[in-house]
Amino acid sequence: MAAFQSSFASLSMGSNTFLGQRLSPSFYLPVVDKSTEQPSSIVAKLKRWERKECKPNSLPVIHKMHVQLGDTVKVISGRDKGKIGEVARIIKHNSTIVIKDINLKTKHVKSKEEGEQGQIVKIEAPIHSSNVMLYSKEQNVVSRVGHKALEDGKRVRYLIKTGEIIDSAENWKKVVKEKEKSTELVAAA
Repeated sequence: MAAFQSSFASLSMGSNTFLGQRLSPSFYLPVVDKSTEQPSSIVAKLKRWERKECKPNSLPVIHKMHVQLGDTVKVISGRDKGKIGEVARIIKHNSTIVIKDINLKTKHVKSKEEGEQGQIVKIEAPIHSSNVMLYSKEQNVVSRVGHKALEDGKRVRYLIKTGEIIDSAENWKKVVKEKEKSTELVAAA
């Protein structure tokens, strides 16, 4: 033990040795010249395999869609091609929509309490908005969407093939009432 202590005593921490010297701040952090940096696009990480373009405030770029809540649409591609349904929900950040009773997926739900059984539930999965077209119930035809201004200055959407106006006050009120009824039923249950 005495030999060990003597070896420490002989080790001096003077300012002329490497161990006794202070390190300069430039040694810790590399100096980066900001003028040579290229501006990079900001990317939000929604999922590991899916990168989304973002605005400078880190919010995702929201793309306008040709469909709105309550529209009747026909699926034009995918497993459910040819099926007709009503838009139940819109997910703007990735331009997907949920259609009532279309694109049903099976979900296995675990039991939440002891004694309760797990179950298998069918849920409606989202579909990309580019895979649907607006549908006219009156003339049984799908069409692209156009925009025009009415005489009173109000901008509305219409079906290009039929000329049928989609955005009317009656349609919107009907959709809002149906949504309120469904939330009341869920709250009552």
